[in-house]
Amino acid sequence: MLKLIKGIEVYSPKSLGIKDVLIVGDKIGKIDDEVDILGVEVEIIDGKGKRLLPGFIDSHVHITGGGGEGGFKTRTPEIVLSDIIKGGITTIVGTLGTDGITRSLENLYAKAKALEEEGITTFIYTGSYRVPPVTFTGSIMKDLILIDKVIGVGEIALSDHRSSQPTIEEIKRLAADARVSGILSGKAGVVNIHMGDGEKGLDMLMEIVDTTEIPITQFYPTHVNRNPYLFRQGIEFAKMGGFIDFTTSSDPVFYEEGEIKASKALKKCIEDDLEDNVTLTSDGQGSLPKFNEKRELVGLQVGRVTTLFKEVRDAVFDGVPLEKAIKAITANPAKILKLSSKGYIKEGYDADMVLIDEEYNIDTVIAKGRIMMKDKTILTYGTFE
Repeated sequence: MLKLIKGIEVYSPKSLGIKDVLIVGDKIGKIDDEVDILGVEVEIIDGKGKRLLPGFIDSHVHITGGGGEGGFKTRTPEIVLSDIIKGGITTIVGTLGTDGITRSLENLYAKAKALEEEGITTFIYTGSYRVPPVTFTGSIMKDLILIDKVIGVGEIALSDHRSSQPTIEEIKRLAADARVSGILSGKAGVVNIHMGDGEKGLDMLMEIVDTTEIPITQFYPTHVNRNPYLFRQGIEFAKMGGFIDFTTSSDPVFYEEGEIKASKALKKCIEDDLEDNVTLTSDGQGSLPKFNEKRELVGLQVGRVTTLFKEVRDAVFDGVPLEKAIKAITANPAKILKLSSKGYIKEGYDADMVLIDEEYNIDTVIAKGRIMMKDKTILTYGTFE
């Protein structure tokens, strides 16, 4: 059945005004001031008083769970489809994180396949915190070239007491292999970098960019809003042409300790004309560990994918234009990850869409042309809940 969204304010993410949007199968068929379909059964979706946004892309989620820094009892659970849909997310990238031993790439791949069967688009990173990274085949290059869902490497930990303390030569070789295999496979081949709160910050990445031919866009550092020093470095990194990512899952206590709220970090980047170089990710299902001055774990929470749009909304309420703020979870991640049919409301693109109401609450979610949530009611909960 065709679906027709009538009279809705479209953000592509650029504002297009009030339009009709026709969905044909899993693609956007037509966008026009008025679309009329005669002689064919069409499902009409009333868009009056609502805004239409591209489906959200969350490129850093621990879909099989994370954690474990406080022992086995602190392992976080797998994500469920309903949480993803509540967050307006239609494309997700899974990653392992700290634990590359009891959390396996095979399980990560299987979970990504399961979520895709349930209706959303999924990809994964090969590797975990450590260098050399865990892989499927024994080779980063083989993983990227031969395994469909692998689009990059990560999250590799730097400037963190939990990292494997890799040398600059190891990171150079890793990035070089990811780049070549990305070129050969037509994938992004990015190296997703977990940034800790160590004093060296982005120094290693800056040096590699300065002393080799590896382009700055080969690296995709996340958690860059972790502390003021790292945030300032991140701004300079973005001004050099790189992409930086801010984490939306947090705790107000962390703000008191110096972490920059993601919406505030996003606003600062947009004010500095860096709106095309910043993304937001949730770190969903990852642990949010709190350590004391002795690096001992003293608290733990679980990241939520629903924080992704919440921080965009907070930025809008703080004065950031919606068409600029929304790029951080649509067009920008689509660009850095080379997702050529995602991130925009355009004819021929995947029919991944989010309808929000006048108060910027998520109302309806459409993934690959399928209505997953309508009028704030989830229509599909996945196989298990």
